[in-house]
Amino acid sequence: MSTPFFARRPLALGASLFCLSFAAQAQSPAPAALAPVAAVSAASTASTASTEHLSRVQLTGNPLRSQQLTQANSALGGDELSLRRASSLGETLDGLPGVSASYFGPNSNRPTIRGLDGDRVRMLSNSGASVDASSLSFDHAVPTDPLVIDRVEVLRGAAALLYGGNAIGGVVNTLDNRIPKAVQPGLSGAAEVRFGGPAQERNGAVVLDGGVGSGSQGWAWHADLAGRRASNQSAPRFTAEGESATEVRNSAARSHGGALGGSYIFAEGYAGLSLEDYHNDYGVTVEPDVQIQMQRQRAATAGEWRFAPGSGAAELLRRVSWNASSSRYQHQEVEGSGEIGTVFKNRGKDLRLELEHAPLGASGAVKGMLGLQMERSEFSAIGAEALVPSSQTRSSAVFLLEQYTAGPLTLEAGARAESVRVNSAGDAADAEEPRFGAASSQRFKPRSLTLSGSYRLSESFSLNGQFNSSQRAPMFYELHAQGVHVASGAYERGDASLGLERAKGVDLGLEWKQAENFVRLNLFRTRFASYIALDATGEQFEDEGETFPVYAFKSVPALLTGFELEGHWHLPAQLLPGTQLAVTATLDGVRGSNRQTGEALPRLAPLRASLALDAKQGPWTARAEWRLSARQDRVPVLDHATAGYGLLKLSLSRQLRIGSNEALWYLKLDNVGNQLAYSASSVATIRELSPLPGRSLHTGLQLRF
Repeated sequence: MSTPFFARRPLALGASLFCLSFAAQAQSPAPAALAPVAAVSAASTASTASTEHLSRVQLTGNPLRSQQLTQANSALGGDELSLRRASSLGETLDGLPGVSASYFGPNSNRPTIRGLDGDRVRMLSNSGASVDASSLSFDHAVPTDPLVIDRVEVLRGAAALLYGGNAIGGVVNTLDNRIPKAVQPGLSGAAEVRFGGPAQERNGAVVLDGGVGSGSQGWAWHADLAGRRASNQSAPRFTAEGESATEVRNSAARSHGGALGGSYIFAEGYAGLSLEDYHNDYGVTVEPDVQIQMQRQRAATAGEWRFAPGSGAAELLRRVSWNASSSRYQHQEVEGSGEIGTVFKNRGKDLRLELEHAPLGASGAVKGMLGLQMERSEFSAIGAEALVPSSQTRSSAVFLLEQYTAGPLTLEAGARAESVRVNSAGDAADAEEPRFGAASSQRFKPRSLTLSGSYRLSESFSLNGQFNSSQRAPMFYELHAQGVHVASGAYERGDASLGLERAKGVDLGLEWKQAENFVRLNLFRTRFASYIALDATGEQFEDEGETFPVYAFKSVPALLTGFELEGHWHLPAQLLPGTQLAVTATLDGVRGSNRQTGEALPRLAPLRASLALDAKQGPWTARAEWRLSARQDRVPVLDHATAGYGLLKLSLSRQLRIGSNEALWYLKLDNVGNQLAYSASSVATIRELSPLPGRSLHTGLQLRF
């Protein structure tokens, strides 16, 4: 693999960018069709005139652009995202209400939502499929660098109606400006450099946006380039495999990527395309001499056509939008000798089409849309650690969403019908040790239904609720796995007779909001009639002198319950004259059980809490945050308890002007007490090898021009 010159330098570049579309929205009012429609994160809500306030339409769970959302959601953008960014997407989002990370070392972290991970959490890129192999194994990273995204939106709870059974736990959607949606005359952009952290990172990035045109018509283009280089992650002194250490072995990484995109903007909408290329080479901590070399190339197109009131088509349709992509993903696992052990490939295509009909009824109280989604992926794994056969998965779905609004009341109802076909190639003709059997084909027909509502009780209080019935087709590895999985330290066995995973859930939420102060409480309960679990069988498998426990995928009844509480308050100005003070607090917990045996579900985050104090004076902002995690001793039989911990994080930032350009400088001190801590969400094979990062100092400068 070739590496750009800047990514090989000791001061390698790579970081986060802010795109012109956001800057343009901050400088001038957005078109009515692009106006923000949902509350964003607390930090964005609390922004002041001296802090850049970046906003974007939240569409992940709100395609009808309602003023009130009926599903729990979170959004990160602007300066808050800059200060939260970590080496992986999962670590960046860890700590949001209901969100934790799988944490397979510093390089492989997939978001976990309400105790559900893997293929139950849908990963999206600009609302399109993110094709990779991250749901197959904990050591496979998500091919998204958090340093090059503008915004992240998280839906907590079942979003299967909009995005399929793979979203039975929630959705994580990363957003950027690679396909511009607004005219961007002239030249604008951003650049950032970052140094330090627990892995002594050297990062940086540059983005350029421009175009020609005026008003609502013209051409817009985008280009970005980013890179990151990191050493082994430091940690408080710990013991692993009988040895004492202060760094996580084989956790160094380097990545680089870039993209080009462009759009034609017209009064009724836009149409554009983008090309991107991302490389990530990183060590696998559980295997001290193995490195993964990953590459993903993606071509995407997106567009929207809005029908003006009074036109003939507007009597039937308000909007037509599309999103399509084609991705080529590959990673190879390279042994210390340089020999390639296993090669994983995934070729995927997806198409999403939405048609929003014109409002119905005398007052236009009923809005709705019809959607079509099609996906195809071809997966192969060749080599010593190939525990699944080559497979092809095809799915198609239609969904309908209708919304009724009457004063303070908003009601939604929807349905989705899918058809999923999983084809297995079985054993190769020349296989020395047949494991997967003959080629086979299986078909599944998941169905999803949802009923939800939101009611504004008063100017300050609102209530929302949701009932959903969701179904998920089993993945190819749940059906056909047969082999030693080094990442989990077990021999995994699939079950070709598995049926649909079926769940029914209830969400209830109550919000109090007054100006910039708010308190939100969400309660949820998800009952699985059929939960596809990976359970120990009690058998042992021997391979080249090593013994592995045998785990099998099987369908079990399960129950998940939990809550999320968050609040944000501005303190009285009299407490510290001349300084704006605000307090943010969160508390969440989830409990999951196999209803058949009473045994706990694996890798659940314990009860967690956080308390943060923000102080702002002129261009300066300071933050102190204390994150608490209780002891997790409710674990499956073959796992062990994880101790609780408390981590203190401090940050300081300053808004600057460099010439005529705006800039942000920041300094972060994490884990101030150098507390040794482990993640209960990690798989047991990695937990003792990779504690959470130790005390570290991180600084960066972001320039917007």
